[in-house]
Amino acid sequence: MDVFALCADEVRAHDRDRFLADLFAPEAKRRYLFALHAFNLEVTRVRELVSDPMPGEIRLQWWRDVLAGQARGDVAGHPVAAALLETIGLNDLPRAAFDNLVAAHIFDLYNDPMPTLTDLEGYAGETASALIQLGALVLAGGQDPRTAEAAGHAGVAQALTGLMRALPYHARRQQLFLPADLMARHGVEAADIFVGKTTPALLRLLSELRATARRHLAAGRAALAGIDRVALPAFLPVALVEPTLSLMDRSDYAPFKTVIDPPQWKRQWWLWRAARKGTF
Repeated sequence: MDVFALCADEVRAHDRDRFLADLFAPEAKRRYLFALHAFNLEVTRVRELVSDPMPGEIRLQWWRDVLAGQARGDVAGHPVAAALLETIGLNDLPRAAFDNLVAAHIFDLYNDPMPTLTDLEGYAGETASALIQLGALVLAGGQDPRTAEAAGHAGVAQALTGLMRALPYHARRQQLFLPADLMARHGVEAADIFVGKTTPALLRLLSELRATARRHLAAGRAALAGIDRVALPAFLPVALVEPTLSLMDRSDYAPFKTVIDPPQWKRQWWLWRAARKGTF
């Protein structure tokens, strides 16, 4: 069984943008990027697979045990786990970053509000930013690619944009990633969000979040300037952030009705253009 081929199939089927970005990496490195991104799928989909938080926590704890070498059962029989452990070992990746990523996703299992914008940025840093930085480490052969600052900002921009795009989906399952401090300041009510009601207050909050995402995007681009292009494929999915934010800027944008789903050919074009330009 080729566990890396199975990882590639999973990413191709369920995370097409990252799959296409991974194809810009040197062939020898792609398998490891596929393993990283298949692992990310395993962790981020837990909420969808369980009916209440406790089974989700058990699934996430299993991954933490895998990373610590303490998992019960046949870890080698789980293709993503086997590929991930080989990827970590061959590329000298920090296990703590993976453990922090899994721990951050425990938040996904509950319907607790995100307390503050700072907390949301921290969540994004432990998840999206960490995934970018781990990919950069793979591409740099386990050496320091000097991309931590760029990955930090780029991941926050990517995560904020993705969470705004997913607002209708999260609202349907009573999940709230919008920061409570921004909701209070703008006068946004959770009850309105859960019934899909667009209010002027919500539009103001989302406008502020888009501005925050753009600040991180600009900071990430500045930090990436002058860095060895070897790490660029890890950042390519971030090239979709600005076009997505622009679709949300439209005057007729309705968060619960406007479908933000650019056609595949456009997303591929944005990835290719970023690869040619050498930045996201």
